Amino acid sequence: MSTTASDPLATLGALPGVPDAVDSVRKAVDRVYGHRVMRRRSNEVTAEAALRGSRGSAALAGANWNLEEVRRRTDFSGEDEARTVGAALRLTAEAGQLLSIWRQSPLRVLARLHLVAAGGAAPDDAVGRPRLAGEPVDEPLIEAPLPGADEVAGRLEGLSQLVIAGSAAPALVTAAVVHGELLALRPFGSHNGLVARTAERVVLIGSGLDPKSICPAEVGHAEQGRAAYVAAFEGYTTGTPEGVAAWIAHCGRSVELGVRESTAVCEALQRGAA
Repeated sequence: MSTTASDPLATLGALPGVPDAVDSVRKAVDRVYGHRVMRRRSNEVTAEAALRGSRGSAALAGANWNLEEVRRRTDFSGEDEARTVGAALRLTAEAGQLLSIWRQSPLRVLARLHLVAAGGAAPDDAVGRPRLAGEPVDEPLIEAPLPGADEVAGRLEGLSQLVIAGSAAPALVTAAVVHGELLALRPFGSHNGLVARTAERVVLIGSGLDPKSICPAEVGHAEQGRAAYVAAFEGYTTGTPEGVAAWIAHCGRSVELGVRESTAVCEALQRGAA
């Protein structure tokens, strides 16, 4: 693995504890992909993982619905929680359609994700673009200091260039950094957490780690709880090696919990119970 200054993501991959997290995630993903159900019914596992991942992401955004309610519901245009769940479902459905664009223009993908998440709920001129100076941000879960618009623009461009340039870093590291940066920047006026978690999903799929999208990290983030999620993120925002490594490990554990969820789905399908 390269750890040159020209590949800062690869340098993060060498932080203490991160190689172990990467190895643990890879082994877990390989196990679920090797399940006998995946040979014939992978589309069903993918669909169920999408539903459960959407539910998990919405829960972190304040709409902690049980899975059966998400499955049953058809109208998500009512109260705030319903709109949040609807946004999470739309984003998950959109993620797999944006892989080739992500590699060439991450900023276009982020704009599209915000447009999909907002679904007409925000003023038209504020949808799909980074916020301007003085514009408010609705993201109640994240209380970290809010960067100014100029800093947001600069760091988004830097993140975009890292993605376009490619990296020797493991997919987990890149996904965790993309997720953490978007949470830290909160570049849009709304739906930043949902967009950040979807971007993490896009990286995990597009990297080849989870090409069939059956390892929903959003499930694991929700299962570990909002307090743990915020604490790990706050470690990332310190910029210290220990804090960044802890965030990457947290994201790795979230992927592993997503794997466990999909393994249970595979077992249920094998028994004929799903």
